[in-house]
Amino acid sequence: MSERKPIESWLTDMDGVLIHEGVPIPGAEAFIKRLRESGKPFLVLTNNSIYTARDLHARLKRMGLDVPVENIWTSALATAKFLDDQRPGGTAYVIGEAGLTTALHDIGYVLTDHEPDYVVLGETRTYSFEAMTKAVRLIKGGARFIATNPDETGPSTEGPLPATGAVAALITKASGKQPYFAGKPNPLMMRTGLNAIGAHSESSAMIGDRMDTDVLAGLEAGMQTFLVLTGLTTPEEIERYPYRPSKIVDSIADLVDRV
Repeated sequence: MSERKPIESWLTDMDGVLIHEGVPIPGAEAFIKRLRESGKPFLVLTNNSIYTARDLHARLKRMGLDVPVENIWTSALATAKFLDDQRPGGTAYVIGEAGLTTALHDIGYVLTDHEPDYVVLGETRTYSFEAMTKAVRLIKGGARFIATNPDETGPSTEGPLPATGAVAALITKASGKQPYFAGKPNPLMMRTGLNAIGAHSESSAMIGDRMDTDVLAGLEAGMQTFLVLTGLTTPEEIERYPYRPSKIVDSIADLVDRV
């Protein structure tokens, strides 16, 4: 590998890297503490669009991880930033929860089912057949189709749950229109996040537990990438991909001294 610049800013995924099923992964607290003490720019990222950054701050703090609101970047925030750049002050029909609706309200969007500029699909605990039907009809009527992320399943204590990508596939099949995904692995989420903290890709690193989202997004955004083995990707699976992370480590604990 060619010589890289020293790492001056860090981006890290949340589930599978810092927490697992609501419990901090050993080393996560030390890593966040070291980041905050270092003064280096950092972001905790998640493709989940259910929660606002304020919600996630409170949830993480209850687990012992003190991540300031301004250091949390979600696919909902990335989606809102994209829409604000593309069509300021627009309208949208939204399938999602507070994380997404709040992000869109904050950029001045009007949420409506009457001839919206966009249909925006995000994560929700209760996907409604009625809402999906309305989304299909609005897209067929000319609304542009946006989805927060392509993740087909999400984690739960009972097992995997259908997520945004799976529901997007259903809407695509019925409407004939593919969505634009704003979240990982779209490097747009990384670049907008880096811009939010004033960081540069050449001197930034991305930590994740998934080759197909975290590592790919970091790679395409021009960052160094670290894969941890505390989440979804197993060592055997790594070799199946046509790309590799910059470094593979057992867990976030192995990166504390790199900050």
